[in-house]
This record gives sequence, C-alpha cells and structure tokens, in this order.
Amino acid sequence: MKKILPLLAIGAVSFGAGAMLPRPAADLPPITVPMLQAAQGLLGLNFTDAQLDSTRRDLEDNRKDYEQLRQAKLPNSVAPTLVFDPVPLRLRQSMLPKAKDDAGKLPPTAKIKLPANRDDLAFYTVRQLSELVRTKQISSEELTQFFLARLKKYDPKLLCVTTLTEELAMQQARQADKEIKAGKYRGPLHGIPFGVKDLFSTKTYKTTWGSVPYKDQMLDEDAAVVTRLREAGGVLVAKFTLGELAMGDVWYGGKTRSPWNITQGSSGSSAGSASAVGAGLVPYAIGTETLGSIVSPSTACGVTGLRPSYGRISRAGAMALSWSMDKVGPLARSAEDCALVFAALVGADARDPATTIVPAGFKYAFDTDIKKLRVGYLKADFDRDYPTKANDQASLEVLRKLGVQLVPLDLQGLPAGELTFLLSTEGAAAFDELTRSGRVTQMVNQGRNAWPNSFRTARFVPAVEYIQAQRVRRQLIEEVDKRMQGFDVYVAPSFGGPNLVITNLTGHPAVVVPNGFRTNGLPSTITFGGQLFEEGKLLALVKAYQDATDFDEKHPPLNF
Repeated sequence: MKKILPLLAIGAVSFGAGAMLPRPAADLPPITVPMLQAAQGLLGLNFTDAQLDSTRRDLEDNRKDYEQLRQAKLPNSVAPTLVFDPVPLRLRQSMLPKAKDDAGKLPPTAKIKLPANRDDLAFYTVRQLSELVRTKQISSEELTQFFLARLKKYDPKLLCVTTLTEELAMQQARQADKEIKAGKYRGPLHGIPFGVKDLFSTKTYKTTWGSVPYKDQMLDEDAAVVTRLREAGGVLVAKFTLGELAMGDVWYGGKTRSPWNITQGSSGSSAGSASAVGAGLVPYAIGTETLGSIVSPSTACGVTGLRPSYGRISRAGAMALSWSMDKVGPLARSAEDCALVFAALVGADARDPATTIVPAGFKYAFDTDIKKLRVGYLKADFDRDYPTKANDQASLEVLRKLGVQLVPLDLQGLPAGELTFLLSTEGAAAFDELTRSGRVTQMVNQGRNAWPNSFRTARFVPAVEYIQAQRVRRQLIEEVDKRMQGFDVYVAPSFGGPNLVITNLTGHPAVVVPNGFRTNGLPSTITFGGQLFEEGKLLALVKAYQDATDFDEKHPPLNF
C-alpha cells in the first residue's frame, strides 16, 4: 500500500482510516521524482528521471486545476460532453442527414478582367480568379503554373511547403479546363489552386504531420476535405507545413515564416497554410484549429480565417489531436472566399461521427441587413490595456458607422484554462504508442512546454478527473449558450481574454480578420464570433466590415 499512496497524492485525494477526503492541493506534499517512479510502476510506464522531473512540475499545475474543478457543483444529472456512439460505420452511412447542396446565391461582383501585370493575380480573391477561369480569360492550367512558380520562388525563405503536388495539380488543372470547355462548370472553386495543411492524408504523397517520426509517412487514403475539394473542381498544388503534431510553427524542416516579416515565425499550427495565403502563393488553403491554430497564424500572416462550428466539416483522414476539440476550416483573403470554400466542405460524413449530429447544410447570408443583427462585444476584454487596443477600437467604430449597435456581452468568470488539460490528455491518447516507444524523443522540440513532456504528463491524469472536467465543460456549454441568447454575432479581441479558449471548448464558430499592424511589422486581427451553426450570419457581418475597410486587400512586399 505504501507504493500506491504517492500516486493518490497526485490527484489531491487522501485515503485513510476508512474515509476518502479531498485535500486542498496546497496542503499536499510536493510531487517528487520518487513519487512518480512509484506511480509509473503501477501504470506500466518507464520514463527517465529527467523526463519525470519535467513532468513533475506540470503535474503540480494539473493538481491545482483539479482543485479548481472540484469547486464546481456537479449534480448527478450533469453528463460529460462525451457521448457513447454505438452505431457501426456500416449502419451510420444510411442514417446520415441529407445535405443541401445548394448554398444559395452569391452577391453580384464587378466585372473581372485579366490584369495587365500577371503578378497581380497572386492577390486576387477566389471569387475574382473564379470569374477569370469561368469566362475563359485564363485557363486553370495557366493559373496552376503561375501559383506553382510562386511556391517554388518564395518557399525557400518562408519554409511553408512540405510537398509540392505538381504532377497531380497539372492533371487536375487540365481536367478542369476540359470540363469547363465542355460546359460542365462545377462552381466557384472549379480550376482554382489550393493547398492543405499536411495533417490531411493524400494517397500519392507523403503526409508528414510536420514531425520527424512521421516525415516519410504514406497513407493510402485521401482525407475528406481533399476529396470534397476535388469534387468541387479544385486543384491541389501543395501540402503545407504545420508545427510538429499541430503545435506552433516549428517542424522538421525549420520554422515557417510570416511573409510580412521573415525574421518572425508564422505562428501555428496552421503555419504553412497561413504563410502561403498571406504571401499570395495560393488563393486559399485548409487548416485546422484545436486551440488557436487558425486564429493565431491568420493573425501573424494577415489573412482571413474561418473556424467553423465543431462538427461542420469532416475530419476523416486528418491527424487526430483532440477528438472533442479538433475543427477544420479555410484560410483565405476574405469572408466571401471563406464562405465559398466552406460551402464545398460542409456536410455529414459517416467516417466522422461529429458531423452526423449537426446541421448538414449551409446557406450564404450575404443579403442580411446587418443593422438588424444583434451584435455583442466583449466590453471587459476591450476595456483592458493591450498592445493592439487602438486597432480594435477603430474596428468597433467602423461597425458603429455601419449602423451596428454594439451591446455589451460578458464571458468573464467561466471555467476555461483549467479545462485545457483535456486537449493534452486526448493528444496523449492519440500518440500513446509514440510516447511509450520512445520515438517521441525524435521530435524537434523537447522543452517542458512541448508535446513530448505534455504527453508524459497526461499519462498521470486520473480518469475520474478527465470525466469530471468533461462534466464541467457541459456546464460551460450551457452557461455560454445562456449568455449568448438574443445575440446573432459578437466581437472580441483575438487574444488576451478568455474568448479563444472558451469557444474552442464549446465549439462555437469564429472568423478572424486583419485590422491593422503591430510594432513588429506583423498584422493584427480582431475576432468575430457567432452562434453555433450560424456561419452565414457571422460571415455576412465580416464581409460588411471588410467592404468598409481595406485591411484584407493589403499584402506584403515580399522583398526577400
């Protein structure tokens, strides 16, 4: 029994004299390496003393989080956010909701002409390029060659590409031209080049997950997003970098750079997708977000990023980091472009159960009268002092001048930070073999805050604490829904307040848009949030903001 007691102390629970009583973490003895040695013997693990020492400090932090979560009142009626799914894949396919293919009409656009300087095409929107291809002013093959040339020219400095898919791209472009010439036009993405974050599988090209242990990995399937964009007529030109296993901007080939200042990283983890779009190497790319991986690189690279509601886009064929938090979304030049791509990707997929329990269709809502929307703003977050406050205040003023009445909305005082160990715990399960085999030591980042140590730390998270945290998360979801009742959209600073963490836990959608610059030369952004599954209204307000400003039209000089 003596060897078991140290393990129980990790969870801040004390057994003695026939009673089980919670003890405050502050009253418990410090977590020590010998304590963890005993604990890992129980769990069948074999981490080194040095690794356990790094883990020890994180476990002290976890213990404080457990103590915080234990203050929550959890009546027996509160279920966890995880729901048991007994339906086998064979049956689920027949039970899928029917998707609505018609997204509706897009707003009219000015007549688009091929520019005299072909280099200007680099920063045309998807909608503009689509019109040029549809009207046969330029072929998909020419456009594809143009963007492939830019990828080859600028990638050596930006380090945003893991694999050029040139052979496939040329095949798809020629097929698109053949179809368009025959009058078989598939829609606004037909013949338009794009790239995907290299955690999406592709049959004939490596899928590296940005990490040394997987840099030569071949997966014999196309991810759902790759398939759906191919069906929409898209042309896959590249697979883009991600920070190792979807954290940060450092991958096995180096650090991906922001095109606005190549001494700065592009942030992550959708590092290459954001960098490539920002530099005009593709008109749009696909990324993912679990806890900021679209919002953060979109900011560093000055692009518009849509993080849709959880479950709206299939993750089949994508690397799993956190099954209950991973979300797929587009990075592009504008809200309108994000809507075009989203419309092609949204819908149920039997291989991703999360997509089978949410609304299947999406309608453009660009004809929305934004003056009739009830728009909130996180007043407490905007009132604090932070580096990009002036840019955000100017954005709020733009909205007011558009006739939007901003109503204070409060998301303060909600559990958020103490729930984030859910992410690393699910990630540790996804990469348990990597950790136990010792191959995790091949990864580039080995610091205390890097994945290897987080995965080891998560091995000591008690199952009860994980499930209790999911129950508190259920309460968070209900409380956020209560506070957001009556609001259509709201505005928030992109960083610093609780919004980013809260909404990634609750699954709410967000659009991050450029709204100025920081002192280091990198762009700043502001975030628009919305109700679950109401991406149409959200994108309509963002489009109105972008029509009234020109930040989305700015692009880096690329003088390197």
